[in-house]
Amino acid sequence: MGVWAYTLISVSIVSLISFVGAIFLAVRSERMKAWLIYLVSFAAGALLGDVFLHIFPEMADRGFTPIVGLYLLGGIFIFFVLEQFVWWHHSHVEHSEDIHSVVYLTQTGDSIHNFIDGVIIATSYFVSIPLGIATTIAVVFHEIPQEIGNFAVLLHGGWAAKKALFYNFLSALTAVLGALSVLIFLRGAAQVPAWLIALAASSFIYIAMTDLIPEITKGITGKKSIMLIGSFVFGIAVMGLLILLE
Repeated sequence: MGVWAYTLISVSIVSLISFVGAIFLAVRSERMKAWLIYLVSFAAGALLGDVFLHIFPEMADRGFTPIVGLYLLGGIFIFFVLEQFVWWHHSHVEHSEDIHSVVYLTQTGDSIHNFIDGVIIATSYFVSIPLGIATTIAVVFHEIPQEIGNFAVLLHGGWAAKKALFYNFLSALTAVLGALSVLIFLRGAAQVPAWLIALAASSFIYIAMTDLIPEITKGITGKKSIMLIGSFVFGIAVMGLLILLE
């Protein structure tokens, strides 16, 4: 298969993850929260593992110059600004007095986030198929807790389950639009621009360090803390094993 096929299959899988919210209906909320935190920890490890074991080596091969460092900082700044103006923070617990406003802001933010996911996945496949596979896996494990959290917010906002699933899926489809944008933009290009690769890295770093890791360190101690560390290390290890594909 070529880059287009790999990319479109990957973003389709990512989009279908929006239906994982249905699991929320079949499993009691407390039981869901009990294992969801470990998935968040695994996702943090996988995202950082993808950055440091796959994306950074690719950038180093092309020459890690100061301008690349500026691209990385610029990407982190962009995501910081987006988070200030749009509710796209990947919170897995709902806290808000004005829940109806949060519902629509969450949908807007999720659409933007999924579009960026599509851009990152397509960019990774253009760099190399193994990098694309590693990035897709990292995105998938991050998307599962995020989509469950989004679904919970929609239900909490008074939406019916079917309506919540449908609109969650629509926002997830923006990943396909993001991927198609890159596929068309890079069609015939000799190589992927350094700023696009830096965007992928900065996105994963920002999500892992400002969202996921703070989520798993909130007052957690003892045995649970050790299990979370294990989940985090396992996420990194999975990304390490994927080096064998390269």
